[in-house]
Amino acid sequence: MLEYKADRPTSVMGPFGPLSLTDLPSSGTTYWVSRRKAEVLAAIDGGMLAIEEACTRYRLSLEEIATWRRSIDRAGIPGLRVTRLQQYREHSTG
Repeated sequence: MLEYKADRPTSVMGPFGPLSLTDLPSSGTTYWVSRRKAEVLAAIDGGMLAIEEACTRYRLSLEEIATWRRSIDRAGIPGLRVTRLQQYREHSTG
């Protein structure tokens, strides 16, 4: 289980409003829609969840989270859609 650190915020501003740890996707999440990805990134950015904890909690690699980061930086939340990923990659490389 995720250990709470006293110096961390209990909530952060997410892509669609305030987020707390209980608002984050379940640790059993296997289907990653853009909203869930954006929420995890917001929790990391806000200091509520360390990137290493996110990797452990959601069984993700640092590379996968870095890919989400690049996608959201380039195209916003719509860039996190798996079905749109190829289109956004084509526009950014050519």
